[in-house]
Amino acid sequence: MGTRQIAERELTEPVSLVLPNGRLNRAAVGWTRKPLHDTSGIGGRHGWGRNKHWEYWAVTSPTHLLALTVSSLDYSGVHSVMVHDRTTGETIEHGIVAPPWTRPTLPASLGDGPARASARGLEIELSEANAGTRLVARTDAVALDVLAALPAGHERLGVVVPWSDRRFQYTVKDVARPATGTVTVRGTTTELATGDTWAVLDHGRGRWPYRVRWNWGAASGEQGGRTVGLQIGGRWTDGTGTTENATVLDGRLHKLHDQLEWTYDESDWLRPWHIRGGEVDLRFEPFWDHVSRTELGVVGSRGHQCFGHFAGTIPTVEGPLLVDGLLGWAEDVRNRW
Repeated sequence: MGTRQIAERELTEPVSLVLPNGRLNRAAVGWTRKPLHDTSGIGGRHGWGRNKHWEYWAVTSPTHLLALTVSSLDYSGVHSVMVHDRTTGETIEHGIVAPPWTRPTLPASLGDGPARASARGLEIELSEANAGTRLVARTDAVALDVLAALPAGHERLGVVVPWSDRRFQYTVKDVARPATGTVTVRGTTTELATGDTWAVLDHGRGRWPYRVRWNWGAASGEQGGRTVGLQIGGRWTDGTGTTENATVLDGRLHKLHDQLEWTYDESDWLRPWHIRGGEVDLRFEPFWDHVSRTELGVVGSRGHQCFGHFAGTIPTVEGPLLVDGLLGWAEDVRNRW
């Protein structure tokens, strides 16, 4: 697949994602540097079964990889807590598919309130705190308490992806949030490394096609004394006139308008990946493949979220930047939902 640059519009004023009739507000299509979209129109009688709401947070540190999900797919809720110990290789994961009458709490728009899920031995609360977002979760085996700081002036990529007037998605991909906190596994508590722990948010609100496949990559860290965040994606945005690609340097976002070419070996997910397009030229070397699979009748998902390190060249607001050893992940996910 060749790469090409797409003309995208930056939005700078608040806008509603949907019209009163429930269809996409075409004035909302574009990208932003901070959350400006009112997504309260997602849900209710319009497009029932296609409405998807979620908050996904991932935290990377020298000792642990953490992930939390609170979501509503209309006909079910899918919630999970994952802890991976990078030293021992142990992974503890607690995921549930909850019936629709046990709806989680999810804010209508980003920042409007907390997200909460509580069911069958799992409790998650994601709430806005002083200068950040507090991530708290508990299962029978693990407990997490992490603050993802939101530094003054930190920019967050928002994008509306329009498949049609009836099928569309608003996503906020927020990378390189400095994080602090603790993870407790079977009563043993570990302090996450201050200055080398990073949180990433995937906030989603939209109405999706039944079948979809995507690539997503994200990474955060210090490079030469600068804070660097990487956000890249593909497949699901193809043909929509939008991309979800950006870099963040010391909190300043640089939108990337090129489609990216992803190359990887589906017979060996831990072989190096390559992501290229425009001024992006990255090699990704995974060290762990987090495999997920769900089959529940009409609903199914399978994914490979590979954690590892990025090296190569990325464009930033200050020009091309060489990165080496930037910790994050790259994934291939296929959903029926």
